[in-house]
Amino acid sequence: MSRDRKRVHHPQPPGRSHARLLSSRPSTIVVGGGIAGLTAATALAERGIAVQLYEREDHLGGRVGGWAATLPDGTRVGMSRGFHAFFRQYYNLRTLLRRTDPGLDRLMPVQDYPLVDAAGRTDTFRGLPRTPPWNALAFAARSPTFAIGDLLRLNARAALPLVNVTVPGVYRQLDHLNAEEFLARLRFPAAARHLAFEVFSRSFFAPPHRLSAAELAVMFHLYFLGSSEGLLFDVPRDPLSCLWAPTADYLTGLGVRLCAGTPVTAIRPDPYGFTVHTEGHTIHADAVVLALDTPGLRDLVAASPRLGTPGWRRQIAALATAPPFLVRRLWLDRPVAAHRPAFLGTGGLAPLDNISVLDRYDDEAAAWAHATGGAVVELHAYAVTTPHDETSGRLLRRLYEVYPETTGARLVGDLAEWRHDCPLFAPGTYHRRPAVAGPMPGLVLAGDGIRIDLPVALMERAATTGWHAANQLLSRWGLAGHPLTTVPLRGRLALLRRLAARR
Repeated sequence: MSRDRKRVHHPQPPGRSHARLLSSRPSTIVVGGGIAGLTAATALAERGIAVQLYEREDHLGGRVGGWAATLPDGTRVGMSRGFHAFFRQYYNLRTLLRRTDPGLDRLMPVQDYPLVDAAGRTDTFRGLPRTPPWNALAFAARSPTFAIGDLLRLNARAALPLVNVTVPGVYRQLDHLNAEEFLARLRFPAAARHLAFEVFSRSFFAPPHRLSAAELAVMFHLYFLGSSEGLLFDVPRDPLSCLWAPTADYLTGLGVRLCAGTPVTAIRPDPYGFTVHTEGHTIHADAVVLALDTPGLRDLVAASPRLGTPGWRRQIAALATAPPFLVRRLWLDRPVAAHRPAFLGTGGLAPLDNISVLDRYDDEAAAWAHATGGAVVELHAYAVTTPHDETSGRLLRRLYEVYPETTGARLVGDLAEWRHDCPLFAPGTYHRRPAVAGPMPGLVLAGDGIRIDLPVALMERAATTGWHAANQLLSRWGLAGHPLTTVPLRGRLALLRRLAARR
């Protein structure tokens, strides 16, 4: 249930209600079956567009997808690329999920996610007021990393962009800075940087010195100062390998042809739209939605020399990926202590960024833990700079250090995912990122690396660009689009907005 009365509703673009009212039925190929592609396919199919969706992996969901794996003892389990938080202000993602789960019953709330640093100082979000600025003030007042003197030393003038975030205005103000430089200007105490900001920064899979300060400001607005939904979140009750099955069934029921395990190899514009090449097949469509991850988008455009303009192709080729990350999931023969949270964020404990205890929320993991007396634990390392084996070993040692009761536990299962495909939001790159609207009629883009001038990030940016990409095509055919919802488009407090405007 959304609690923020100041959330912004963006009305749907006007038009006819369904493609059956047109003289001919348009067709679209969606390339990519992650959140952005599934959202675009849903938005188009609901208006009667003939949709085919192609996904190179054999499962849907993209970076939030999952698949089946086998433990050494033969047990079949779900596996994924790691923990994902479904925040309450992810309005457009939740709109997609509600298509098949109106009450969002497949999600469950996480009651808290503490943040701990190397000195053992712990911050918590439990019991904080939801409404800005009281949430930030209460967080600072009870945080062990802030003292009165630290608050007095803060550079309030430098912090003004945080309290009046607008998009794209904040990018004009801060995109030339990296997050580390910005935090230094704020004069935040070092410990508070680890717990209050670096944890957020690394959720973009990038260290603070490689992340745009504007992106950090948008994130702070989305999760903290711009929204009264609170900083707690929900997680799926089922493994991610099951999360998107209802969406797949819903799309199939709308007539969408889902082609998982089928990569698109090239796209060629033709006089009537686009010719899309897969391995062994050629398909024609009136329009194309490119909803791939950053490496996939770069490769497909490079393999499609007639697609787009030279300037747009250079934009795509210049897209960078964040440093690699490692997820190591362990099936232990003993439980972790009962008081451990479902999710723990860490600062200053490299390479460990967080620990998830899956049997606290995942029904499959909980059933396994109940049957065996063990636990299922997941370790995350973001923005990794050391080799895989070294990082993996250090992660395990950090687990023993942070949760000592796991020391000596037998690893019944040990699966790891080493990936290097997330977009990098580096300083100075915002205005060079490709936008949703492509360089030729009928070509649109979607994904969390695609630019949209709204205060969204991560999974919510993927969903929002998916709806928006579909709306662009629907408007082209005279069909009604879909509404969007976001957190407020500027700072919530008029006095602070006026101070920021005078800056």
